[in-house]
Amino acid sequence: MPKTIQIRDVDDDVYARLVRRAADAGLTVPDLLRREAARLASRPSMEEWLARTRRRPSGITRGQVLGAMDEMRGPWPDADH
Repeated sequence: MPKTIQIRDVDDDVYARLVRRAADAGLTVPDLLRREAARLASRPSMEEWLARTRRRPSGITRGQVLGAMDEMRGPWPDADH
């Protein structure tokens, strides 16, 4: 059986943005929130996601990751200028 959720004390500016976003999607605010709640519930929590990714084997070392990031960032700016 479907459940009802009530959210209290939503700031006026937040609600106004929800109204605009719902209108842009051709939805009512409750329909938008229902869709977003379903999307949120279908995704793992951050803790679940981290636990899953920690169990995955990886042949890449921390040094390789840091080296790739340094390469993407480019050289450090000269501190003398």
